[in-house]
Parts: sequence; C-alpha cells; structure tokens
Amino acid sequence: MSLGNLLPQIVVPPPGPRSRELSAALRQLEAPGVNTLASGEPLQPAIVWEEAQGANVRDVDGNVYIDLTAGFGVAAVGHRHPRVVAAVREQAGRLLHGLGDVHAHPLRIELARRLAGIAPVDDPQVFFAISGAEAVEIALKTALGSTGRPGVLAFEPAYHGLTLGALAATSRHEFRAPFAAHLHGHVRRLPFGAGLERIDEALAGGDVGAAIVEPIVGREGVLIPPAGWLAGLRGLCRRHGALLIADEIFTGFGRTGRLFAMDHEGVRPDVLCCGKALGGGLPIAAVVARRDLFRCWETAGEALHTATFVANPLACAAALAALEILLEEDLSARAALLGEDLGRRLAAWPERFAAVAEVRGRGLLWGIEIRTREQAKTLVQEAWSRGVLLLAGGPAGRVAQLVPPLTVRAEQLAAAAEALESALAVDGES
Repeated sequence: MSLGNLLPQIVVPPPGPRSRELSAALRQLEAPGVNTLASGEPLQPAIVWEEAQGANVRDVDGNVYIDLTAGFGVAAVGHRHPRVVAAVREQAGRLLHGLGDVHAHPLRIELARRLAGIAPVDDPQVFFAISGAEAVEIALKTALGSTGRPGVLAFEPAYHGLTLGALAATSRHEFRAPFAAHLHGHVRRLPFGAGLERIDEALAGGDVGAAIVEPIVGREGVLIPPAGWLAGLRGLCRRHGALLIADEIFTGFGRTGRLFAMDHEGVRPDVLCCGKALGGGLPIAAVVARRDLFRCWETAGEALHTATFVANPLACAAALAALEILLEEDLSARAALLGEDLGRRLAAWPERFAAVAEVRGRGLLWGIEIRTREQAKTLVQEAWSRGVLLLAGGPAGRVAQLVPPLTVRAEQLAAAAEALESALAVDGES
C-alpha cells in the first residue's frame, strides 16, 4: 500500500533528530511569532514535513502519520491529489503568472463561473483573493461601500483572520491587543448563538452595515449554533438592512457534510467568504456576493482592491481540479457518512475519559474539549508519538480538532481514533 492510504508508521519518537535540527535553524532564521505552533511553546521543536499524500504525512525523520489537520483544512481532497497535481503541471507548461487585475486568463473566468454556480448566494459575482483573511477584508469593505454603514456585528468566539480589518472582527483578545490602536472601533460583539432579541437590539440602531458569522465556529472551538439560529440571524439582518456575511473559509467545500455549512439551514447569505479547501493546496480565496452589492467597487480609475497574484493561473487550475473532485466524488456526502460513524464513537469519550469535557462536531469537523490546557498539550504529543497529527486550539488551547481530509479511508479514521483513545488513557479512564 502506498503513501496516502497507510496506517501510522513511527520509526523514531517525534519530533525526531532531523526535525529538531531544522526547527533550531528555523528559530534562528525566521521571525518569532510564525514558527511557534508546536505544543504552543515558542521554543519547542516542531515536526517538519517532508512529503504528504492523501491522508498521510511523512516527516523528515521518516515517520508516517495520519493527518487529522488536513493542513488547516486545506487538503479536503487529500494531500497532493493526482488530478490537482496534473492540472497544476499542465497549467505550468502554459502560463505561470498573468497580469493580476489587468489581463485575465481562461481558468480565472471558468473558476468564477464554477463558484457562482455552486455558492448559496443570489445573483452572484466573484471577487478573488489570495488568503482567507483578505477575503474577509473584501467582504467588510463591500459591506461598508454598499451600505454606507461602518458598524459590524461579530460574534465570540470567532476567528476571521489577522490582517487589520479581519482582526477587528476576530474575537481573541491576545490577537487584537498589540494592534488595538489601529483597529476600527465600530465592531459590536455578542456571544455565538446569542438570543435573537439581543441581535435585534444590536442591529436596531441602523449603523450596522453587516453581521459576520462562522456558521460553525472552527478554530476557536468547533461550536455548533442552536437550531434555527442562522435563519433567525438572516431574518434580522434583512429586517434592519444589514448584510449577512458568512465566513465559510474553514467550513466550506464539504467539510461539515454539506457543500457549505449554511446549507444545513438553507440560509443564503448576502456575502460568502471561502478559501482553504478551494485551492486544493495552493493559495487562493474568494468572496461571492450579490451583484448589486459589488457595484460599490465600480471606478473610472484603477482597481480599489487588488493584488499582484490575484487569481494566479496555477491556483485557479488547482481550484478547478479540487472542485471537480469534490463534486464528482460527492465528498460532502462522504464527510456526512464518515462523520456519523465517528460521532457515535466520540460520543462515549466524555464518560470514558476523565480528560474529555465535551465533544462537538458535524461531518468531518470535530472538537474534543479537554479539561485543562496541559492535558490538551499531552494529548497532542501522545497523538504524535502514535502517528496521528493533531492540533489543539480555541481561546484556552483546550479543544483538540479532528479535521481529516474528506478522502481519508475509514480504516485510517478508525486507527486514528483508536490512537487518540490510547493517548487519552494516559490520563486514565473515568
């Protein structure tokens, strides 16, 4: 069996000597703040990836893991899917780079057509971006430009990105505090899932141009909204003339068992942000919004928001291939089916393991809330040692996230769950 379909193979306790050597070099060469992920401690060595395929990652020390991160959800169709690789190779033989917002290329047009055809947005147009955070920036600018209202209603916890506009809507204080002087002060916050009467009150003043929401909170804890809440939020936004921005950067493209998480309630937002899984491994994002809202960007002069690498030809080729795989193989339905089986297994964990406080999830997006930060760190490290790549996040770093590729084999998912059960047993069973 080849890489991609393998069960864990640990040949040296991770992080191994080569990973440690490269981590030390990276610490000297790269600015602090971007290479601090391992165990949440800046000075801890990280696992250094050498190769990835399907649901497997091989590190520089030869260890093979089952990846429950999917590269922050990017590898929805699996790492290095052959059809994505072939599309990128073919495009690389024709055109590596275009001319940003000045001269387009055919795949840009085709990708815009495909996104407009599948996004749950009325009369849609597409605005391309390079990252999820930039997509949020574009969405917030569109809200201001089309409504003339500076106010934004955001929810907490929420993660919308770390660029200045997106950061203002992101909830976590430690992200915002160092840059507070540069963040606009028109963001109002309510708890995720707050009562609709509180939302009604927040919108009633008439100065809020948009409410921005993750339909399922991702990085900040994997929180599922109350039934009907998103539909209620949609109705209140419409009543008060505010736009509903759905941040589906993490949840979009099949992750939760539907193509978009808003589809679980049949809610059609005014603006939808997507990214991560869209590119099949290459950096690209997009905002899909109603045509009338995007008219605020019309100008007789130069583009008001653009970038050199916007809708890069290679990224568009990868995205088109990834979307074809997602739709042809109905990976949304596969995520729903695998998620049902996984959810039944996980449901027993709070009773079975003393360290587990709660389990939440939908499709192939699950959060395991651990009682203490130290226990969460232990779980991540024990998972590594058993050949499972896992991240723990949320405001307190206590929610272990299970975000495998949607193409993960059932046997791999079961093996990963078994490894996590073994890791949790280190703290004892209740």
